[in-house]
Amino acid sequence: MDNNYRLPTGKEIIFILIAFIVTMFVIVIYLGLPIQIALLLIWFIIIIVGLKIGYSYNQLQSGLCKGIYEGMEAILVMISIGALIGTWIASGIVPSIIYAGLHIISPTFFLVTAFIICIITSLATGTSFGSAGTAGIAMIGIGTSFGLPLPLVAGAVISGCYVGDKMSPLSDTTVMTASLSRVDLFDHIKSMSFVSIPSVIITLILFGIANFTVNSKEGSLAQAEKAMGQLSDQFNISGWMAVPLIIVIILLALKVPSVPVILFGSLMGAFWAFWFQGIPFVESIKILYRGNDISSGISFIDNLLNRGGITFMLETVLLVIIALGIGGLMEVIGVTQKISNIFSDWAYNSGRLTLTTLLAGIFGNFFGGAAYVSLLTATKMTEKNYDKLKIKRTVLSRNSEAGGTVTTPMIPWSDGGVFMATTLGISTMHYLPFLWYSFVVLIISIIFGFKGRFIWKTDSYYSEKESYKNLKIETKDADKNIIN
Repeated sequence: MDNNYRLPTGKEIIFILIAFIVTMFVIVIYLGLPIQIALLLIWFIIIIVGLKIGYSYNQLQSGLCKGIYEGMEAILVMISIGALIGTWIASGIVPSIIYAGLHIISPTFFLVTAFIICIITSLATGTSFGSAGTAGIAMIGIGTSFGLPLPLVAGAVISGCYVGDKMSPLSDTTVMTASLSRVDLFDHIKSMSFVSIPSVIITLILFGIANFTVNSKEGSLAQAEKAMGQLSDQFNISGWMAVPLIIVIILLALKVPSVPVILFGSLMGAFWAFWFQGIPFVESIKILYRGNDISSGISFIDNLLNRGGITFMLETVLLVIIALGIGGLMEVIGVTQKISNIFSDWAYNSGRLTLTTLLAGIFGNFFGGAAYVSLLTATKMTEKNYDKLKIKRTVLSRNSEAGGTVTTPMIPWSDGGVFMATTLGISTMHYLPFLWYSFVVLIISIIFGFKGRFIWKTDSYYSEKESYKNLKIETKDADKNIIN
């Protein structure tokens, strides 16, 4: 193997970052072409830089493939949830949830209710994607019928989904972060609670204020009653529709792997569509692949419920694959290592260390396109600095989730951003201003870092401090003896 390669220089890294931003702007915004084309062009730009600094094409391709492989679990989850959404709509499961929600939820408190429901669902299942694909779609339907602004509703839904994604012991990102940081899972969750609990309370207040602000202008029960009538005409609404949802939640709570559980849930949905909705069995199986297709006569119901199926996720999967490839290329040519070295020189206190960890997580989402990549960059770019400053790694794990997990839906081409936009039908840039939980988590994390709050030191720090104190006492006593 040819080892005649080097790390990229600062100028070469700046060139890659600027080329990334310019390419995205020109291709997506100016020319209006698909974002996948822009990301493919960025592949070539990084490959050219890699060849210039001495890497062989085979090395670069191996790094690219490794980046894709590391995000494969998220891709499998997306495909599975696509199938689940299709059959759970066709079977009447999602429509029944929407119907029940319209019947019992008040428009006055809807945003707060949606936020709480999505928190509970994501904590119970450990998946933001699964929560958005089930409870999230239902909340969008209810919010639409109440006449509330959909980007605001999406903000409440996604905020709630990512509380559980960040805090649930069943969440793959929570387990992964604890593992990468080499800390106990429940110590990691306990550390995050110091940021997450106040963040949830503040977010609840913000959505409560927003609900009262928009409700008097736009909330409407007339549209909700019309939607309930149409749903009952189109579907057999029944309490039996809750059975697949309960079974899936129980299986996930028992820590059964998410992909087979979700696929099993989608098969249950196909059977429910056949048994309760009278759809021919072969047709109900086809819905797994092609999604649901109804014509209710009400545009917002058709837009909401004509979705799902594996094909529904194909563009999303392609986008995530290409984005993961960029993350792999950035890793193999040493961009992440170079930035890590820069962070090491700059982060000499807890405030700067917190900020660099958050930035490293955002960097992973922006240039790697996935929560898994962001958690890798956040932990691996900054972990040595925590050890150097003798700060416990539970602070590292907490900050890594703050910069990585909760910022994922903020990036339009990340797996979380693409999935949420596709599933909920609202573009990332429209719901972004209302991701209040994510923003509050970032702000509180930075405040705690610079104020030194809940920044715990390692045992070795206190041992050294005690030894230094004893040494001072001994020196002082020795000086007294000399004087005497």
